[in-house]
Amino acid sequence: MPRNLLRAFILFLCCTIGIGLLPSRQAWAQAPTDMKILEERRNAAGDIVRTIQYTQGGKRVTETRIIKQFQPLTTPIDPDTLNRDSLFVVVSKSRFVLDVYYRRKKIRSYKVVFGPRPKENKMMKGDRCTPEGKFLVLNKHVSARYDKFIQIDYPNDSSRVRFEQLKKRGTIPANAEIGGDVGIHGIWKGGDEMIDMGVGWTDGCIAMKNKDIEELYGILDVGVKVFIRK
Repeated sequence: MPRNLLRAFILFLCCTIGIGLLPSRQAWAQAPTDMKILEERRNAAGDIVRTIQYTQGGKRVTETRIIKQFQPLTTPIDPDTLNRDSLFVVVSKSRFVLDVYYRRKKIRSYKVVFGPRPKENKMMKGDRCTPEGKFLVLNKHVSARYDKFIQIDYPNDSSRVRFEQLKKRGTIPANAEIGGDVGIHGIWKGGDEMIDMGVGWTDGCIAMKNKDIEELYGILDVGVKVFIRK
């Protein structure tokens, strides 16, 4: 092969590989508007049962959420002293909480929200559900809209096996896509109320307050295990 053609081929190959390694661009969920509380009470366990209404994507949405009693952990942490192999994250979709464990001891607990149907496992692209299972932190980067973004490795091998099984059973269409770009991120400026209110506004990601994602971003690193449960 002539030298000039060889150089051109190598340059093309490098650019192609480089593009593949860049973080993919997330499809932003539309911010809810006109939010109001229709009803709020406490159940026998002392949790808040709150019915809210808001507009998203031109649709009026009504949701009832059980907001568990929540106690944040504020013990000082020096991320530089943490052994990343001893860290793992547990996300509870029913409790709307993300917990961080270090050497099996809980060191952080954050309020989080999901999509409009938080207790449903993700089946395909566009269903706005958060996947369940064991994942790894795939990458971290600054987000133009949501402050910081910690991407998980959905779809992984387990996700793909389940996806194909759902297709074979006819649970999802044969032409369905598995989706991706799922992660943990912050919220737009002034949007913390959405987290406190338990509004399910994301497209399947896990959203938290910006001050919390800033801290979590410094604690977690690529390869840390993330368990997502109902």
